[in-house]
Amino acid sequence: MFLSVFEMFKVGIGPSSSHTMGPMVAASMFLDKMRGAPFQYAGIRGSLHGSLAFTGVGHATDRATILGLAGFLPETYDAEKAEAALADIHATHTLRPEGLPELAFHPKDDLVFDFGPNLPGHANGMVLMATDAQGDVILQETYYSIGGGFVMTEAELAAGRNTDEGAPVPYPFKSAAEMLEMAQSSGKSIAAMKRANEVSRKAEVDMTTGVKRIWQVMDDCIERGMVTDGILPGGLKVKRRAKGIRDALIAERGTNLSAPHKINDWMSTYAMAVNEENAAGGQVVTAPTNGAAGVVPAVIKYWLEHVPGASEAQVEEFLLTAAAIGGLVKYNASISGAEAGCQAEVGSAAAMGAAGLCAVLGGTPEQIENAAEIALEHHLGMTCDPVAGLVQVPCIERNGLGAIKAVSAASLALRGDGTHLVPLDACIETMRQTGADMMDKYKETSLGGLAVNVPNC
Repeated sequence: MFLSVFEMFKVGIGPSSSHTMGPMVAASMFLDKMRGAPFQYAGIRGSLHGSLAFTGVGHATDRATILGLAGFLPETYDAEKAEAALADIHATHTLRPEGLPELAFHPKDDLVFDFGPNLPGHANGMVLMATDAQGDVILQETYYSIGGGFVMTEAELAAGRNTDEGAPVPYPFKSAAEMLEMAQSSGKSIAAMKRANEVSRKAEVDMTTGVKRIWQVMDDCIERGMVTDGILPGGLKVKRRAKGIRDALIAERGTNLSAPHKINDWMSTYAMAVNEENAAGGQVVTAPTNGAAGVVPAVIKYWLEHVPGASEAQVEEFLLTAAAIGGLVKYNASISGAEAGCQAEVGSAAAMGAAGLCAVLGGTPEQIENAAEIALEHHLGMTCDPVAGLVQVPCIERNGLGAIKAVSAASLALRGDGTHLVPLDACIETMRQTGADMMDKYKETSLGGLAVNVPNC
C-alpha cells in the first residue's frame, strides 16, 4: 500500500476537503471524461447526495462544483478569477471550460440537492451528467468524495480501497504491525522508510521541495490567521479569535499573568488560526482534511517556537512520519467525517501530529506507534455535527484541543518504552467499527447533536 505524503497533505481551499475540494476535483474529472468521449455536448446537470446535500450550502459544495465545471482546481485556485467566472455563469447560464464547447448550465435548476437516501458507495456522493441539444443525457458518472480531497468514481470505489497501481515501493506496509516489523528488520525509522517509498516514485529533489512547500503553506496560513480579525462568513456571526488571543499572550509575557499552562493557549491559537482561515475559504493544507487542518500545523509550530533544539530541518521527518500514520488510518478505516464522524478527522489528525512530534523528539518506531494510538484512542466516538453546516462550531476550537491532545500523547509515549496494551491497528479498527455503527445524523449531516441544540442565529 502506498499513499504519498502529497496525497495526504494537499494544498487547497476551505472550508471543506470533502465538501469543497472533493466536488471541485470531481467536476474537473468529469470535464476530462467529456473531453475523452466524442459526443456533441450542449449542457451539464448534476445532483448532490447524502452529506454533500445536507451540509452542501454551508460547505460551499454548490459553488465548488460549479467552479470545477468551469475548470478551476483547488491547487491553483485564484479567488479573483473564480468570482468573475461565477458572476458570468450566473448571468449567462453558460459554462465555458477549456477544450469543450459552451455548455448550458443554470445553477439554480441544473445542480440539485437531493435529500433522499445516500448513494450506495459513500455518504458524500454526486452524479454529473452531460446532455445533448435535446437535453438527453449522453454521458454520466457517479463520484464519491471520500475525505481529505480524495475522489473516486463508482467503479474505482467498487474495486476496493487500494487503487494504487504504481510500481512496488521498498516498504509497502499496510498496517502498523507491518510498519514496526519493517522498521525493526531494516533498522530504519518510520520517516526513512516513508521517504524511501516517496523517492522510489518521485525525484528526490522534487520530494524535498514539495515537503518544504507543504510546511510553508501551513505556516503562512497560521500567520495569516493570527493577524486577521473580523466575522466569519455563513450567518452564525462567529468572531475570529486567534488574533485576539495571540495579542493577549504576547502582552502577558514576563508579567505575573503568565503561567506554564498558557502554552496550551498558544497551541490552540495556532490551530484556530488555520481553521478560521479555512472557514473563511482561504488556502489551507489538508492534514488529513480541511476540517482538521489546524492540528498538525499547530503541533509543528508549537515544537518550532517553544521546544528548545527544534529545527525546520526536521520538519520533513515530522511530515513523513505523520503521513505514514495518516495513510494507515485512511487505508484501514476512514478520514471522512461524513463516513465516520469527527473521530476520523480530528482524531486522525491528532494521531498524525502525535506521531510526528514523537519522531522529531527522538522517539523509537514503537514509541511513535504508541503516541499515535494514544491520540486516536481518546477521540473515539467523536461526532461530526457542525452548527448550520458550517466548518466553524465546534470545528475551530476542536482543532485546538486536538493539538493539545497530540502533544500530550507524544509526551506520554516518550515516557514509556513503546510497549502498551492497545495496538494502533486495534484502535484504527475500533474507529472504523464505531463510525459504521454511528447514526447518520452524527456524521456531518447537521441533523443531530450540537447542530440541532444550538441556535443558528
